[in-house]
Amino acid sequence: MKLLMYGVQDHEKKIIADWAESHKVDIVTTPDFLSEQTVARAKSFDGICIQQPIALGGPKLYAQLKDYGIRQIATRTAGYDMIDLAEAENNGLIVTNVPAYSPYAVAELAVTQAMQLVRHIPQFQKRISNQDFRWSGLLSKEIRSLTVGIVGTGRIGATAAELFKGLGAKVIGFDQYPNDRVKSILDYRPSLEAVLKEADIVSLHTPLFDSTRHMINKNTLKLMKKSAFLINIARGGLINTEDLIDALETGEIAGAALDTFENETVINKNLSGQPLDDPLLAKLIAMDQVLLTPHVGFFTETAIQNIDEGALDCVVEVLETGTSRNRVQQPE
Repeated sequence: MKLLMYGVQDHEKKIIADWAESHKVDIVTTPDFLSEQTVARAKSFDGICIQQPIALGGPKLYAQLKDYGIRQIATRTAGYDMIDLAEAENNGLIVTNVPAYSPYAVAELAVTQAMQLVRHIPQFQKRISNQDFRWSGLLSKEIRSLTVGIVGTGRIGATAAELFKGLGAKVIGFDQYPNDRVKSILDYRPSLEAVLKEADIVSLHTPLFDSTRHMINKNTLKLMKKSAFLINIARGGLINTEDLIDALETGEIAGAALDTFENETVINKNLSGQPLDDPLLAKLIAMDQVLLTPHVGFFTETAIQNIDEGALDCVVEVLETGTSRNRVQQPE
């Protein structure tokens, strides 16, 4: 069996090499993403594995994979919005993901971001960088005095709810498909709007579908408290960035922490000294009340190992059985 892995970073190489040796599988890696320019490299391989924030490409790419005899696409992520599921299905490609690599990795970052926002750490850091050590105007509340709204209560959202509850917060939530695991931890609300109106901290944990794209927009942001904070460690497309910037500039909400944003072509790149070709991201970076991290919610030792091994297991599973327990179905 011979596999090609796209988008491989240095921190993955030992994990991949160890897995390849133990499973007696030949693996070739490339740091490049899968695209119409790189798809030809998949020729002569039995299977492929990807990890990337950008879309794969158009119908031609999927047709080429089929022509090469590829039967699957394994993504080393929980989300799979970079893949056109309809084109994959049309070309007989089974798509798999890694839905539960480490809920704690992402949930812990949500809590970390929330605590930094509540304690005004971004503003204090900005002041200190200018040798301004005053406290004025940045009096904080305590997490246990606040209501946290969890939007999306799957594995990661449920874990975040547990962690916030452990800190003493009141936790509420919304999900179209309530999770029995968390009913003893949080109180469900009947709608997203109800959560936004009540919560002091709103933490997003939903996948990106057409139905959830820009679920946070100028209308829903107006429902939030002026003292509320918004956290997004799920998918950038859940938020309309222009509307968020307007809400931050006009004081409709107090602040935001974003591990994901709409244009992620800059992720894991060193652009020091170069102009940033994204005016919206530049605005967010310049805001004292905004905390940005470069899509690192998954970036822990445990999560990376589970992601790589889980995705490779899926490739073998599909090639040997024709399906996988982590096969992705198109959302209704």
